[in-house]
Parts: sequence; C-alpha cells; structure tokens
Amino acid sequence: MHKKLSEVEPYPPSEDTFFLADHIKDEKGESALDIGTGSGYLSSILEKSFSLVVGTDLVFNVLRKQDYHIANSICCNGGDVINHQFDLVVCNMPYLNTDEVLDVRTDGGKDGLEIPIKIIDSAKSLVKPGGKFIYVTSSLSDFKKLISYTKLEGFDVDILARKKLFFEELILVRAIQLSS
Repeated sequence: MHKKLSEVEPYPPSEDTFFLADHIKDEKGESALDIGTGSGYLSSILEKSFSLVVGTDLVFNVLRKQDYHIANSICCNGGDVINHQFDLVVCNMPYLNTDEVLDVRTDGGKDGLEIPIKIIDSAKSLVKPGGKFIYVTSSLSDFKKLISYTKLEGFDVDILARKKLFFEELILVRAIQLSS
C-alpha cells in the first residue's frame, strides 16, 4: 500500500547513514548539499565544516519533523530547484531493488536503479568541477550498473569503502566531477 507523501516520517539514521557519516566528517569546503536529507543527520555533520549546507527532501513533512534541524532546507525533487554548484554533494540513496516505489525513503525501483539514476541526473550539474558526489548504494541493487551510469554522466568514479552487513554489503561511491 502506498503511503501518502504527507504521511512519510523522517528516515531515522541507521547503518547506511552512519557509514556515510564516517566518511564525510572530515570533508571541508565552502558549500555542501545533502540530497534526501531525511532526519538531517548528515547535513548537521556537514554544517561543522562547510560555510553553506543545504538539505533537500521530497517530502515537506520530513523537513518539518527533522531530528537535526539545519538552516537551509528545501522541499524539492533531488536538487532540481537549486542553481548553485557545491564542493560536495552527498546522498544516502533509496537503493532497495523493488518492483514499485512504495516507500520513497528506501525503495530504488527496478534493479534498485530507477530512483538513484534520477538523483544522479539531478545532482550532476550541482557538483563543481573537481567537486565530489558521495553516495551509498548496496549489493542488493545493481550497483555496478549504477557506477557505470555515474561515469557516463561525467564523473571519475571509484568505490571509497565497503561494509558487510548480515544481509547485504553497503558500497560507498565517490564521484569526482570532471566538467561543469
């Protein structure tokens, strides 16, 4: 059963969030963007080392009920309404392989790629040349295809880290923007 977007609650920080947080806590720069900010946990970490931090979420109710409030929250799809290039863009993507998207916080659609590809499309123009886009994906999705797609979109891509869990392996991808 589909949840109405107005009924969606913030995604609580969990293993994938903490995995990404461990690898971005030492990043520094002028500006950072957290796409799909959920609880605001990652944005709150970025605020410690970036002058400007923006968190976006598809669901207004999620932004209203964040556990970690940040100064710059925008309700939009990915980063589609933003006209700024960031030193760092992060995203704890909804990557689960699902036939349909029932939970916008976790379901990635077919092969776990449908929603992540839309996020990459939205993010690619928001990363400064030489800037980083760091995102989490999973062995439960077709992560190799996602990495290939990221490369095709103008990024130099590598796997930054992996973390084995009981039922999956989390994969942290770092993509460096090659052009503007």
